[in-house]
Amino acid sequence: MSQARLALGAWGEDRAAEYLRLQGMKILKRNYRTPVGEIDIIAQNKKYLLFVEVKTRRGVTFGSPQEAVGIRKQRQIIRTCQWYLQEHKCGKLQPRFDVVAVLSAGNGNVQITHLDDAFSLST
Repeated sequence: MSQARLALGAWGEDRAAEYLRLQGMKILKRNYRTPVGEIDIIAQNKKYLLFVEVKTRRGVTFGSPQEAVGIRKQRQIIRTCQWYLQEHKCGKLQPRFDVVAVLSAGNGNVQITHLDDAFSLST
């Protein structure tokens, strides 16, 4: 992956984490890596433990950012979530899988779309 794409992805994850904080969520982990995969952001609110995939784009030429989270990626996130749940005590928090799409308009404007419960464990 090119340095420009890595930088864009990191920039988008920063925007997404700040957005989630402003929505009252506590960020627990960023870029959580295991042998089975990676999760961009793990956050929590009063009821849920959120496993968040962040997709960042400069435009929609190749589809919206959230369209890039296909079934294969969903399954990888679920496996990584299961790994996390085995390592950490999460109390009564219910796992939830969200997608945060960050679209950079190039003129400094940023559009963030948050898809709550974007997919489920049965995916």
